[in-house]
Amino acid sequence: MTELRFDESLRSRITKNLDGFEVRRRSDPGSLRHAAVAIVVIEADVPGEAAFLLTKRTPRLRAHGGQWALPGGRVDPGETIRHTALRELHEELGVLASIDDVLGTLDDYPTRSGYLIAPVVVWLGGAIEIKPNPGEVAAAYRIRCSELFRPDSPEIVAIPESDRPIIRLPLPVATVNAPTAAVLYQFKEVALAGRDTRVDHFEQPVFAWR
Repeated sequence: MTELRFDESLRSRITKNLDGFEVRRRSDPGSLRHAAVAIVVIEADVPGEAAFLLTKRTPRLRAHGGQWALPGGRVDPGETIRHTALRELHEELGVLASIDDVLGTLDDYPTRSGYLIAPVVVWLGGAIEIKPNPGEVAAAYRIRCSELFRPDSPEIVAIPESDRPIIRLPLPVATVNAPTAAVLYQFKEVALAGRDTRVDHFEQPVFAWR
């Protein structure tokens, strides 16, 4: 696996890669509702290594209960996608971040459940205390970014319900499906590896369609 050091060099590389990427943003989402998620790059439990935050939603939630997710939610009136991602990060995990901590964004990803997700990449240095909101988050994990470069990742699988394949990522805590898997795969490809990779053609498993 590729080791990724949590240092200024990585921060600069991610910023440069995102600045050079032509983001596909939908000004007219049709019937889809705008949402935003935060891909938060922080220091791993292993000192000196880069990680991202992954949550498991509480099973009590009405929508997508118990699923693996990134901090995020619906864009409120008057908000930008960046402000939404930062607000949701604070509401779900008790982590405060500012607009200055945002490194850039990735492509919109349309979901079967009716949302158009805008991924926002956030860099948080220093010691970060995570306090999951029990009403929304069952658990939160620091997953090393190097896990995205595993030789068995991603898994691309055909399903009979769609002519598009699903994408999923094997991670230490679980195998994570799209939309989270699609967003994290594009983060790996674009922000970390510097490749212009698109992911909106990847499908989600049927249980995530609702």
